[in-house]
Amino acid sequence: MIYPKIPLAQSIIEICSVKGIHNIIISPGSRNAPLTIGFAQNSNFKCYSIADERCAAFFALGIAQQTKKPTAIVCTSGSALLNYYPAIAEAYYSQIPLIIISADRPQNKVDIGDGQTIRQQNVFQNHSVFNANLTENASEENDLKINKAIETAILQKGPAHINAPFEEPLYETVESLSVQPKITHSEETPKTKIIENIEDFVSIWNSAKRKLVLVGVNEANSIDKKTVENLANDPSIVVLTETTSNLHHPCFINSIDTLITPFDDIDFKEFEPEILITFGGMVVSKRIKGFLRKYKPLHHWHIDTLRAYNTFNALTKHFVMQPNDFFNALLSKTVFVKSDYFQQINQVYELRKIKKEKYLEKIPFSDFKVFEKVIGSLPKNSQLQVSNSSAIRYAQLIDIEQSIEVFCNRGTSGIDGSTSTAIGASVGTLKPTVFITGDIGFLYDSNALWNSYIPKNFKIILINNGGGGIFRILPGYEEKPVFNTFFETSHHLTAEHLAKMYQLNYFTATDLDSLEKSITSFYEINDAPGILEIFTPTTENDVVLKQFFKELV
Repeated sequence: MIYPKIPLAQSIIEICSVKGIHNIIISPGSRNAPLTIGFAQNSNFKCYSIADERCAAFFALGIAQQTKKPTAIVCTSGSALLNYYPAIAEAYYSQIPLIIISADRPQNKVDIGDGQTIRQQNVFQNHSVFNANLTENASEENDLKINKAIETAILQKGPAHINAPFEEPLYETVESLSVQPKITHSEETPKTKIIENIEDFVSIWNSAKRKLVLVGVNEANSIDKKTVENLANDPSIVVLTETTSNLHHPCFINSIDTLITPFDDIDFKEFEPEILITFGGMVVSKRIKGFLRKYKPLHHWHIDTLRAYNTFNALTKHFVMQPNDFFNALLSKTVFVKSDYFQQINQVYELRKIKKEKYLEKIPFSDFKVFEKVIGSLPKNSQLQVSNSSAIRYAQLIDIEQSIEVFCNRGTSGIDGSTSTAIGASVGTLKPTVFITGDIGFLYDSNALWNSYIPKNFKIILINNGGGGIFRILPGYEEKPVFNTFFETSHHLTAEHLAKMYQLNYFTATDLDSLEKSITSFYEINDAPGILEIFTPTTENDVVLKQFFKELV
């Protein structure tokens, strides 16, 4: 086998191998040559070459999102490293393990005017779970730091940074290892399945007649069916699920904004919970956040093995355990109480759903109509990746087939790496992947297509409304030059030439008839990845959406 001659590079590679780091995303460079040589010529690793570091990091995030295992990203020194930062922040807030391995100049070259050199140590300190600042020579101290970085990324589900200084020559190789790195093993603390002082919480639960369960980003099939049924059958419980919660039951309310947007103060007061239980990641709906911040529950219990964000300024208890274990422990000791909480809210929601269907039947071709059609066309048992901004908000309004798993970068809610994440996720799963995105997010991340790893069954549905349409929905919108240029970023660009350059199949639609025809071909042809670009009317989309909420009343 071929190894880099530099001992520190050997140590990093060997420890990664022992720790089960399998997927390595490498961005070409010179300073990281020792790492590239070692990773790429070792059969224990699957290496991907992606030139754009920002795209590479989001691609890695997508793989880690699907495999639930750390993915490593490797780059050269200087500003290359800083391009990782958006994905690192996303990984930190979405609790996704990433291993960042950056090559660096030796410390005596920093801040003396040497080329491609910045202060790399601790550069991600505010959004990482561990930072290993290595010294130039291989040592047990360095080995311990490398071990700790990888172990912490796994245990704390986040990004860990390993910064490794290398001196030239960088490309020399040897046929045998010159190091035997020290390997440590940190065992995960067993997660508790017991609620301390459970009788106190059972008492609170059994005396409450209005209980609200709100589920954010959540892994599919993580909650037992008996728990789902218990929550669904309790008349004192209303369960609100988001598209990214991947939790389904006919009695759960899966479009929060459809329910509460038309509420007035009286409605909100009747909806106000005594107990709020939250689990899962970030919540999309701004309306539910606004409601719970104004009408605070007496008790807010959040269930998460690592973190508890006080999103509604009402947190009273953080249960450090798996949600499934929490509900198994609590619900086995509780009883149903007499309540009309679910009945009242569900009655309103069922009427809203009828009005939504009637409204969708009569509206013209627009973003809302397109989302209804494209989500309804998604293949069963596929994976849906959704970009941020208006795309995920429209998706929240449409029912999605239960066999489809839904993902979105909601950690930081940025548009910057949605396409790269979706492509990485498609590489990290055996399921066919469909990615729904808006034009601004797609164009912003168009370098995502600049790699040779996109599966042939990867599909992009691009809804092009000529700008940042979400800004037309937000308060304060006015049709003026400043708005069009600096907020909406109006444009007349399409994906046609990008599709041709990257050899992707390309389909278009401009109305319902062409959409129905194109979407059939779009899914049938699988000789290459495909883009379906749907052009919607810029000035009508916000009118259609705003009228929808008015007609729900």
